[in-house]
Order: sequence, then structure tokens, then C-alpha cells
Amino acid sequence: MAGRIRDVDIALVRERSPIAEVIGEHIQLRNAGGGNLKGLCPFHDEKSPSFNVTPERGMYFCFGCSEGGDVITFVEKIEHLSFGEAVERLAQRAGIQLQYEQGGYVPKRDQGERARLVEAHRAAAEFYAEKLLSPDAAPGRRFLSERGFERADAEAFGVGYAPAEWEALARHLMGRGFTAAELVKGGLAKEGRRGPIDRFRGRLVWPIRDATGDVIGFGARKLLDSDDGPKYLNTPDSPLYKKSQVLYGIDLAKREISKRSQAVIVEGYTDVMACHLAGVPTAVATCGTSFGEEHIKILRRFLLDQAEFRGEVIFTFDGDAAGQKAALRAFADEQKFVTQTYVAVQPDGLDPCDLRVKQGDAAVRDLIASREPLFQFAIRSTISRYDLRSNEGKIAALDAAAPIVAGIKDVGLRKRYAIDLDRWLGFMDERFVMQRIAEVGGAQQQQGRPRRAPQAAPVDPNVRVEAELLKLAVQRPALLGPRFDALDPQAFTAPDHVVLHKLIAAAGGAAAAGHGGREWVDRLLEHALDEAGRALVTRFAVEGIQADAHVEERYGVAMLAAIEAIAVDRAIAQVKSRIQRLNPVEEQQEYNRLFGELVALEQQRRVLRDRAAGS
Repeated sequence: MAGRIRDVDIALVRERSPIAEVIGEHIQLRNAGGGNLKGLCPFHDEKSPSFNVTPERGMYFCFGCSEGGDVITFVEKIEHLSFGEAVERLAQRAGIQLQYEQGGYVPKRDQGERARLVEAHRAAAEFYAEKLLSPDAAPGRRFLSERGFERADAEAFGVGYAPAEWEALARHLMGRGFTAAELVKGGLAKEGRRGPIDRFRGRLVWPIRDATGDVIGFGARKLLDSDDGPKYLNTPDSPLYKKSQVLYGIDLAKREISKRSQAVIVEGYTDVMACHLAGVPTAVATCGTSFGEEHIKILRRFLLDQAEFRGEVIFTFDGDAAGQKAALRAFADEQKFVTQTYVAVQPDGLDPCDLRVKQGDAAVRDLIASREPLFQFAIRSTISRYDLRSNEGKIAALDAAAPIVAGIKDVGLRKRYAIDLDRWLGFMDERFVMQRIAEVGGAQQQQGRPRRAPQAAPVDPNVRVEAELLKLAVQRPALLGPRFDALDPQAFTAPDHVVLHKLIAAAGGAAAAGHGGREWVDRLLEHALDEAGRALVTRFAVEGIQADAHVEERYGVAMLAAIEAIAVDRAIAQVKSRIQRLNPVEEQQEYNRLFGELVALEQQRRVLRDRAAGS
């Protein structure tokens, strides 16, 4: 049984695993000011980025779904690993050999399930790539050559060959220490009567990698007429591979997708290769399934599409009926992107791979450049099915296209396409066309009227002051020191703030925190009694302070003064309440005493407010 990873090794893994780099392998991060980075959360679907990363303290937090933690927590959650498996994965990435208590170093056979399956797939990819050079793989090499790919291209994309034998891969991997159960669970083999048999045989094989570059599955194309299986065969869903969440080529394309704010969706592995080699390095493809919502989520994290309506997603489809049908399916998901969405269709029906073979690299680039908006394509494809020479045909085409136009959420864009539709149909009667579309839109709304999102409650200014002061206490404790620790616990009113103030006190207070940083945050996390407390510390360690770095010291003084002034406000209210209950004639001595106390409190409040205004 594996021992416990030494604390010193866990600390070393954290130190050598820069959180921005690790998270940046999964989503695009952009500067959010104050040393923070921001991106679209990988743990929930969102329109605008609320996922914050603070490299200085090695923490992340999403203000949309409240997921947060350090680099190990992130890998645990994004890869669905245990804590130990996440540490091992990061250690491997950083080149660290872990030591285990209660038994020393644990060899690879004792690592977690996911790590074992990833290693098996890596070994399988190497095996297939080596076999592509064998005499038996001649049909595979010929297939690639006929499509314009050279040996170096095959090596760059890891293309390989699965021998036409029952157990070639299974025998090889079991000889390297992997079990039959692991091969079957990972989708590399199937159960046979005498043990595992290879899933792919006599086929050209493409390794499918996740965004971090790990091989998680394979796509295989048949080469021989004697193969009675499907043209393409993919790895089945497994602990590593979920076809609805996989995009072939994302490991190669992700940086260019982020850099260019562009993603090109093609239909096959050879199309991805052709696009990349032709100078379109943003191309990716689905693997044995149609493009869907999970694929959109992957792309949005790298596109970082927001309300600016910039960037573009370009679908390439064959010009035939099947290609048009696929484009119309994509239209149904179009408005889940904020980016502009296009379709690029080659009139002669050539896909990017065939186009590159027949017309060269420039033709592939021209195809992508000739894209047309997806709305336009969807509308024109729909009306092309009708005879527009007759009024009956025009009305039928209008009724068929109206739901598409009515479904466009942007009012201005909907109006422009209504005008275009009128022109394409030849009515020359915009009012009539718009009325027809409005009737369809009204019916659609009645069938499934979307709920209005609840309005956010206004934030109490006093609660905002509490939050800012606590952020400083977690992130910049040296700016507050003993004065913060001397605050009355009742100065904090929001339940979360009360909990966090107690945590800070339990950890020794701001005065004992020194300059803060990661060590202080870790100390606070140690004193948190549950996950809610840990999430609270993480959130306040990551959330940006509402002041520039060069004025943080003044800001800290101002926030302390502001919260002290709030406490004085409460004291003034209490004294006024007591005065109002007194008879100034019969209880003159007590009345005068309280009045003097009130005057002193009012003066103290003025001083504190002046100090608070100094921010």
C-alpha cells in the first residue's frame, strides 16, 4: 500500500508548479490588474470571466461558483483526481521524484488509476508510431502520402499504425507491467475468450490528446477492404476519454486560438493536419460525435469570449446536403458563443485535406478567409430548398426561415437579417416580412418564455468596508497590524465576515502575520475548521483590493478609520436612543452625562471620517 507523501515534497511540488502556468494549460488567463489574472471558469458555464488567479499567493477562486484553492486543488478538480494523484501528476510535470513515508519511494505501479491509464496510452502511442515504419504499414503510409502528408508530418501529429494482429498492443503493454483490466478499462483492448484483444487492428491511428498534451484516446481509420468495421473507429468513453468533451488538435491549437481569438472547426483528423500545415493553426475537430455544448465550453475557455463580441468561430462543412444539415445543427448552439460565428463551405465540396492536395496551402487559407456569418448561411440554406419563382414558394420559404431570424437574440442583428431575408426572397416589403417574423417570435416566446434573472441586491456600504478591510488583513496584513487586532468583533456584521475575523484572530492576528504572503494564507487555512471556512479564506486571498498598489497603505488606514467610524455610528445611535427616553428635567444629571458622551462621539466620528476620506 502506498505511503503518505512527505510534507516537504508536497511543498516542493507547490513551489515548482506555478499556478498561472498550470491553469493556463486549461483556460486562457488575462491580466486583471493588481497582479491578478482572470479567465472563464472551467467548473461552470459563464458568459463573463469570474475565475480569478493570484500567482503571488498561489491561489485561485471563482466568484461565480465559489470553487477555489491552490494548484493541487485545481488539478484534483479539473482532472477528477485524489489529492495524492494530483500531487503525483504535478511532480511528474515538474520533474520531482516523490518520497513516501512508511515505505519509501513508490514505483509507478502503485500510482493512481488515471496516472496509470495516461501512462498506458502514452506507451500505446509510441508503439503505434513505431509500427508505422514497419513493412505491414505500407497501406497506411500510402494513405498519408496520397493526402499530401510526409513522414515528418506524421511524426509531428503522432500518427501510427495498429498491426493487423489480435494481441500485438496488449502483449506489448502487458509486458511493460500493465494489467489486462487496465487495458480494457482504458479502451485500448476488449475482452477476448483467452484474454484482452486489441481494439484497433490493421488501421491508421491518430492519438487524441487533452489540452495538456496527455494522450487519452485514439481515432483509427480502416485501410483494407477486408476490414468489415466502420470507416472510423474511436476509443469508447473511459475514465480518460469522453467524446462529447474532446476536441482533436486542441493541444496544438490552444495557444493560437487564444492569440488570434479564432477557432476553426473541421470534420476529421486529416483536415486538422491539413489546416495546421497550410497555415491555419487554430483548427480542431470533434471525435466521432457532432459538435455540441461541451465542445463550446472548451473553446470558450481559450477564446475568452466576452461581451465585446470579438473573436470568431468558423465551421467548415461540405457543400452537400449533409454538410448543410451539420451547419444548421451548429446554428442551434451559435448563441452560446459571444464571439461571431461563421461557416466556410467549399463550393465544389472538397474538405480542407482534399483541397490542400488539389489546390495547395493557399487554397485552404482562402477557404477560411471566405467564411460567411452562420446566421446568413442558415437562412440562405433554408430558403434555397424552395421555388422562389412563385408567391407560394416565397411564402413557404419565409415561414421556414422566420424561426431562424426570430431566434436571433440581438435586436439590431435580427432586424438587419429580416431586411436581408426580404431582399433574398424578392418581396420588397420589409414591413410584411418583419410582421411575419414577429408573429413567429411571439409564438416561440409563449412556448418557452425565459425567466428573467433576479436582480442583484445592492451591497450595503458598511458591508463593503468590512470586506475591503478583511481582504487587506488576508493579503496585506502588515498594513493593518495591531490596530486591526484591537477591533471589537462586533465591528463585523456579515456572517462570512464574522467567521473570517475569528479565523484571523485564531491564527494570531494581523500583527503576527508579518508581510503575509503564502505562509500567512496557509496558516489561515490550517485554522479553518471546514470546507466553507477554507473557501472563505481562498476567496479573500484572491479577490482584488479596490485600490492601486501605490496607495494601499493609505487605503488600509482609510478602511480601518471607516470601520471604526461605523462602530462609532452605532454607539451614537445607542446614546441618542437612551437620551430620547430620559426626562431632561427630572433626570438632568444622567441627561447631561449622556449629552457630553454624545458630543465626544460626534467629534470622534468627524476625525475618523476625515481619516477615511483620505483614501
